[in-house]
Amino acid sequence: MDSRSEDRRDEPALRARLVAGMSGDARAYRDFLQAVADLLRVYFRKRLTSLPDEVEDMVQETLLAIHEKRHTYDPSLPVTAWVYAIARYKWVDLLRRRGRHERRTDSLDAEAPPTLRAPDHDPTSDLDLDSLLARLPERQRACIRHMKIEGLSVAETAQRTGQSESAVKVGVHRGLKALARFIRGES
Repeated sequence: MDSRSEDRRDEPALRARLVAGMSGDARAYRDFLQAVADLLRVYFRKRLTSLPDEVEDMVQETLLAIHEKRHTYDPSLPVTAWVYAIARYKWVDLLRRRGRHERRTDSLDAEAPPTLRAPDHDPTSDLDLDSLLARLPERQRACIRHMKIEGLSVAETAQRTGQSESAVKVGVHRGLKALARFIRGES
């Protein structure tokens, strides 16, 4: 792998391409998806050693989910954590569909290949989505998982959580604000 391909997959480059793509730059978005596809292949090959034929399908499913949910990405947060959270849910969905119970690893950042880890000086490098979400009250955590990670609608989330639609909206709003504070290192 040449250094140019590694450069296009580092955190700042991925974030810049996704943000540019969300602003209408089709080439930047295509480059973002190609770089992410490479990352996802590595991610799924490590997890699907007994199901190698599923790797490319999972990459494509995850890319589609990323595309459909790109509006949920918050540019102030690490893009790789967002991508790996979506990938992990797709992986878990596959395991559920197949009825398999394989070990799940909780740390997203620790599993990332070295080129994907945030730089050492980046305070978010030790963060992972599960540990951040665990700091939220259950109601907020459930709303964020259903809406922002799984991509459910407000109505679907309300039905699953037993909350009103407005309570779901408030929970997501407050939960995201709290997550931003946690990432900044505020209480």
